[in-house]
Amino acid sequence: MTIPQSLFLKTLTERGFIHQCTDLAALDETLCKGPIAAYIGFDATADSLHVGSLVQIMVLRWLQKTGHKPIILMGGGTTQLGDPSFRDASRPLLSDEQIAHNSAGIRKVFSQYLTFGDGPTDAVMVDNADWLDPLRYLPFLREFGTHFTINRMLSFDSVRLRLEREQPLTLLEFNYMVLQAFDFLELSRRHACVLQMGGSDQWGNIVNGIELARRIDQRQLFGLTTPLLTTSAGTKMGKTASGAIWLNRENLSPYEFWQFWRNTEDDDVARFLRLFTELPLDEVQRLGKLRGSEINEAKRILADEATRLAHGEDAAREASETAHRTFSEGAAPEGLPSIDVASSQLDAGLSVAALLHIAGLVTSRSEGRRLIKGGGAKLNGETITDEEALATNAHLRDNVLMLTVGRKRHALVRAI
Repeated sequence: MTIPQSLFLKTLTERGFIHQCTDLAALDETLCKGPIAAYIGFDATADSLHVGSLVQIMVLRWLQKTGHKPIILMGGGTTQLGDPSFRDASRPLLSDEQIAHNSAGIRKVFSQYLTFGDGPTDAVMVDNADWLDPLRYLPFLREFGTHFTINRMLSFDSVRLRLEREQPLTLLEFNYMVLQAFDFLELSRRHACVLQMGGSDQWGNIVNGIELARRIDQRQLFGLTTPLLTTSAGTKMGKTASGAIWLNRENLSPYEFWQFWRNTEDDDVARFLRLFTELPLDEVQRLGKLRGSEINEAKRILADEATRLAHGEDAAREASETAHRTFSEGAAPEGLPSIDVASSQLDAGLSVAALLHIAGLVTSRSEGRRLIKGGGAKLNGETITDEEALATNAHLRDNVLMLTVGRKRHALVRAI
């Protein structure tokens, strides 16, 4: 592939953000002519976004950093329907008050990553309820419905897979792709927006909007998608056994957020450094080559940088220092209880349920197993659900591992 000339596409290409683009050469040429406006849509189904949305957030951040204008489209209107894309069942319908509350929480997340304002490259947040709520349904269908065929809509994976699984797809949800296409048309008219971005599952919806603008306004728009992100273990990014990794501190503390990144699998470190930090690529390459115990340096840097972007410099420093005190010095600010075990015992592995009992976090090994099975225990900040799980030397950090029960009860295990 030819290396893009625009700084935005060059950055996205080098860092691994691009999955598909409708016309990469023409988009590159457009970007080189001056600032453009581009958007990504987010439905207000919760009062925060989680790490699964972080690829999209970073794309918008790079868009602004390279001299262009990000538009965050809140789906105050489409949230009332629910996006059927790759879902087995309908989303529960939310009230107007819930949607407004969730939108306000999501804006707080974006305020950490983007600069909002009235300037040519300042981010703006708009709500599609502004143009969807006043629609007169029959005139809307007459004007825009003729540009969508049922045959083509049924061919999209987001719809076809749902029907193949014999999961019901309501008429309400079936309208979603028409309204998302209309969103792109409206943003092109209201904000001179020429580019819609999103995850790979949004490709069909994005193409619909491009075709609608071409037919109605004879306007050329562009679409770009990012790859579906999974960990090296094959799990979906953004969720763990203990739940979603939220981006706001009300739902997840900065320390827990830091620990999530610190627990990254070795094979994911280099890729996550490219996607979720702004470190220069030569530094990413250096860190990505580290192996064995040295890769812990790269994991700490990843955790520091990702937490700094999400929660600020002070929160990242505090989380890092807390982790250092906990694992290197053996005592967190609360003064954690600790036990000593022989390093030789960890060679073969020690039952986590037994360690929970020895550390005084549970009253018996059987209680420990039940707790683990229910997802209520963590090893080094990562939830474990296998009641026969073993702690080994591989879990040691600076000769210490940490056990957690619930949100606030911790104990340290030192290898001697």
